[in-house]
Amino acid sequence: MLTERHLEIFVALAEEGHFGDAAQRVGITQPPLSQGLRRLEALLGVRLFDRDRGVTLTDEGALLLPHARRALAAMTELRDAGAREHADGRRLRLGLVPELPARVGAAVAAAPARARERSRVGVTTAPTATLLSEVSAGRLDLAVIRHPAVLHGLSAGPVVLLPTWVLTPEPGFGEPSAGSGIPRLPVAVRPRAEGPAAHDLFVDTLAGRGRRVETVVVSDERAGLALVAAGQAVLVTADDTLVADGVVRHPADDPPLPLRLRVVWDPRRSQAAETMAAAKLLVEALSREAVG
Repeated sequence: MLTERHLEIFVALAEEGHFGDAAQRVGITQPPLSQGLRRLEALLGVRLFDRDRGVTLTDEGALLLPHARRALAAMTELRDAGAREHADGRRLRLGLVPELPARVGAAVAAAPARARERSRVGVTTAPTATLLSEVSAGRLDLAVIRHPAVLHGLSAGPVVLLPTWVLTPEPGFGEPSAGSGIPRLPVAVRPRAEGPAAHDLFVDTLAGRGRRVETVVVSDERAGLALVAAGQAVLVTADDTLVADGVVRHPADDPPLPLRLRVVWDPRRSQAAETMAAAKLLVEALSREAVG
């Protein structure tokens, strides 16, 4: 396996041009330095130095040198960044579903920092299924997901309901639905695989009015808004800033279609108590936007 030590030996020997000087530079004796070089050449399947004429780079060695220098510099930068992060307080790695309005997402991400629970927050946006996998794998500390979802051993806070609106084309597109005035057009939805349980609950709630629900899959709410403006779909959204010419906004209260959210984390992680404290702050921030 190629290691950082292999690259250090190679770069030191290329720059010093002498086995003894290179060994002293990397803090080892000459025999292990020579052994490390032989392993590197075996891993790459090429000769890196011409020993018949002193210690000079072969063509392959000259080709590798700038890449090895960049790799070592990147590793040093990564360690320095980790040291700064440790000194400043461990970064909270937070995941948010894309359906969360930008304003609400910003308030959620800012909550731990404002309470000085953590000094830094890294934010990732991804579908519910992806966020659950990332939390389970330890790559995220917390995530705000759509409810319901299969948690597979993760812990979760209470369900928070955000109000939504139905966006429809201006009158004249589609046959009005009985009672609600919402045209009978396909409903723009994200792919079911992103959150199967939440997707099915949403469709079942729509179907509760006694008619078959047609859907059209879109990549995100911007694409859904474009279909609404073109008179081809309706869209349910929690984002009150999503507007366009030719689009009418209706409260989504017949039937109620709130955006159901939960904060999830892995209680098996070593930082579980600290994460739970941050989760509480996230739930409070979400709840301030909740349906009354």
